Amino acid sequence: MSAALLELRGVRGGYGETDILDGIDLHVGAGEIVVIVGPNGAGKSSAMKAVFGLLTLRDGRIVFDGDDITGWTPDRIVRRGICFVPQVDNVFRDMSVHENLEMGAFLRRGDLSGAYERVYGLFPDLKAKRRTLAGNLSGGQRQMVAMGRALMLEPKLLLLDEPTAGLSPRYMEQIFQITRDVRDAGVAILLVEQHAKQALALCDRGYVLTTGANRCDGSGAELLADPEVVQLFLGGQR
Repeated sequence: MSAALLELRGVRGGYGETDILDGIDLHVGAGEIVVIVGPNGAGKSSAMKAVFGLLTLRDGRIVFDGDDITGWTPDRIVRRGICFVPQVDNVFRDMSVHENLEMGAFLRRGDLSGAYERVYGLFPDLKAKRRTLAGNLSGGQRQMVAMGRALMLEPKLLLLDEPTAGLSPRYMEQIFQITRDVRDAGVAILLVEQHAKQALALCDRGYVLTTGANRCDGSGAELLADPEVVQLFLGGQR
């Protein structure tokens, strides 16, 4: 297991008076892709929102890169090195691709040419469409814009909530490959994904949640080979 970059320890919380998370534990190491899978309502996206300060916590701690960030606001968390790509409404549709990327660099000062070069290198489809309005792109291309915008801040950890939702198989595989490329460039990734089989094949480690609690965890290969995981969450298909 890699050295801890992010740790959730006994995290309990939810929205208003309703708890969604029931004391979950989670670990993301430096340079890892970690995926959260589970049935609808298991608390997958809520766990990610807890990391980003979008969930009311009633117990537990969240530690990032040695700092206790429990209770921090999202703007402070971004400055610490975590960026979040939500599932929906994740681009400025009336702005061009390049303007979206520029908005992602709102905390940076000085020459951004190197940042643009890195992002366009990861997302070559976007370079040819850099003057196109984001609202005129396909769903897969908009997802690339959202990821690229988050990477303009050069985060240490990228949070991706259902990045392939609603995408064609072609774009789904492209997003998964880009996710690998981002990891290989030195950014750790915490991923919530509805395509559990493909996500577990992609990741270094995975967590299965049910009803807001840990059910099991292990490497992606271990979870894909676990009969309980296969039967309950992968439709019985290895």
